[in-house]
Amino acid sequence: MASQFNIISNSTVPEALTHSRPPWLRVRFFGGPNYQDLKRIMRSLELHTVCESARCPNMGECWERRTATFMILGNICTRACGFCAVPSGRPLGPPEEDEPERVARAVERMGLRYAVVTSVNRDDQPDGGAAIFARTIAEIRGRVPGCKVEVLIPDFRGVWPALECVMAARPDVLNHNMETVPRLYRRVRKGAVYERSLELLRRAGVMAEGVSTKTGMMLGLGETREEVLKAMEEIVAQGTHILTLGQYLQPTPEHLPLERYVHPDEFAEFKRLGEQMGFRHVEAGPLVRSSYHAFEQEEAARG
Repeated sequence: MASQFNIISNSTVPEALTHSRPPWLRVRFFGGPNYQDLKRIMRSLELHTVCESARCPNMGECWERRTATFMILGNICTRACGFCAVPSGRPLGPPEEDEPERVARAVERMGLRYAVVTSVNRDDQPDGGAAIFARTIAEIRGRVPGCKVEVLIPDFRGVWPALECVMAARPDVLNHNMETVPRLYRRVRKGAVYERSLELLRRAGVMAEGVSTKTGMMLGLGETREEVLKAMEEIVAQGTHILTLGQYLQPTPEHLPLERYVHPDEFAEFKRLGEQMGFRHVEAGPLVRSSYHAFEQEEAARG
């Protein structure tokens, strides 16, 4: 049997910084029975997770707690963002029509009461895959009544009827990540527009009253403190309820370089200031990712 705990290597950060990787970024890898069971479920239903595709440092912990973030619409993204480890290129075919049902079956087999669903960008599809998102929400609710559903969606290239399609399915949380500050957008988020993402968050809140809206940003890409605070102010002005802030880690040497490690005390300050700005909940820390402790975030936001 594999050891339950393994130290994750420093291969996810640039060589120049590996010698100084701070202790707060050393995580333990949980490889126990729940982890192995979830892996079998995902493989048997031919499903993808962003946990694996994006090389999330929290995967072992989350899977051992029987939580995972499903990644729909295939595993090839039509964009090539400089921070992301998900493979990019031309998708091999149209979205699989039975994928929503397979996700719902996995949710049932995992015994989930809170499911998180994200996707690759599918700019090759007229609706960006919105209909598959909506059907996945409906299938989960039909198979596992009472299960809450959070969706982490792309920007759909600003095609607002696509957003309306998702919001009509009434997810419990609508998440769309801003990722970084405006100055770094062209380098970090290819094909994305800062103002368009802000508009998506605003529109989502208007389209479905009672649905929590959420976004996340990575730190350590060269942004300044003032830029982060300004972006936070603009995000909360859209009515956004939940904000996540985490440390960027370079997936491979071909991805954007890591400029610096952000100290936990800085994350704590951003959390304090963000909640003063009006966010219902701010999850901030070096290992925080959009879906990390998502259930607890939603509970905290609803008070």
